[in-house]
Amino acid sequence: MADTALQGLVERIGSHHVVRRLSIEAAHEKQLFGQGTLVFNVENWNLAPRIVTTALKAAGLYGRARRNADRVEVRRNPVTSARLPAAFDGFTILQLSDLHADISAGAMQHLTDIAHTIACDICVLTGDYRGKTFGPFEKSLALMRDLCARIKLPLYGILGNHDSIRMTPALEAMGIRMLFNEQEPITRDGATIHLAGIDDAHFYRIDDIAKAAAAIPRDAFSILLAHTPESYREAAAAGFDLMLSGHTHGGQLCLPGGIAIKLEARLPRRMGRGPWRFHQLAGYTSAGAGTSLAPVRLNCPAEITVHTLRRLGR
Repeated sequence: MADTALQGLVERIGSHHVVRRLSIEAAHEKQLFGQGTLVFNVENWNLAPRIVTTALKAAGLYGRARRNADRVEVRRNPVTSARLPAAFDGFTILQLSDLHADISAGAMQHLTDIAHTIACDICVLTGDYRGKTFGPFEKSLALMRDLCARIKLPLYGILGNHDSIRMTPALEAMGIRMLFNEQEPITRDGATIHLAGIDDAHFYRIDDIAKAAAAIPRDAFSILLAHTPESYREAAAAGFDLMLSGHTHGGQLCLPGGIAIKLEARLPRRMGRGPWRFHQLAGYTSAGAGTSLAPVRLNCPAEITVHTLRRLGR
C-alpha cells in the first residue's frame, strides 16, 4: 500500500497507479539494462558523471561547458491552429523542463532571477526536478519551492523519469497541479481548451494517453504534457493538437551546429529539440533549463520556452 502522505493522490487517481509507480521505483529505479524504452540507461550509471567530466577536461572544454550550463535562454515558439478558439488567440504558456535542480545550481539561480519577469498566462513544468534518477530529493524540492514562489502564474506539471511519485505532495503544496494521465479544462471568455498530462513514458512506462484524453471532446483544442516526446504517435492518434515535452536536453553535449551526439530517447532526431510536427500534431521538445549527469553543456544552450497560441483564419 502507498504511504499516508500519498493518500490524497490515491483518492484522486486510484491506488493502482500509485502502488504500481512505487513498485517500479523500488524494484527498477537504478536499473541499467532492460527497463524503459532503451536497452541501456546511461542516466542510472554511477560512473557516467565522472566519465563525462574527465573527457571534457582532457579535451580542454570543461570550463566552457560549465559556464554554458549556468546560462538559461528564453526561447519563443509560435503555435498556430485553426482549431484554437478565438478567445485563446494570443494565449501564452511558459514551459520549464528538466530542471535537475540539485545538480544545476547556477542555472536554477539564473532561472529564479528571470522567470518571474516573463509575462504568460500559465506555466507548465514537464518533469525531471531531481538530479539523479534515485536517492534523496529534498534539496531539489527546496530549490523548486523558491522558484515556484517567484512565478505568479497558474502552475501545471508532470513527473519525469528522474522523479519519485513521493515528491508529489510537496510539488502540489507549491501550487503545481500535477497531472497523472489526467486533463484539466482551461476557460477564457466562455471558451475552453484542455490541458492533459501523462506520467513518465520513458523509464517507468506508466503513461496512459487514452485515459488522459477520454474526457476531452474530440473537437476541442487540447495540449498534452509528456516528459518524453517518444509518445508522439499515441498523442497524434488521440487527437491532441500540441505536445510539450523535454527529457532529451537537446543532446546537452552537442557537436558544432547543435548536432546531438545522443538524445537518450527512441524517436526521429528532428524531434529531439525545438518545434516539430507529426501529421496534425504540433510538438515542441525543450532542451531543458538544467543538466543531467554533470552541470555541463556544449553547443546546446539551456532554455525556458514561451509558447504563443495563434488562431488561423481569424
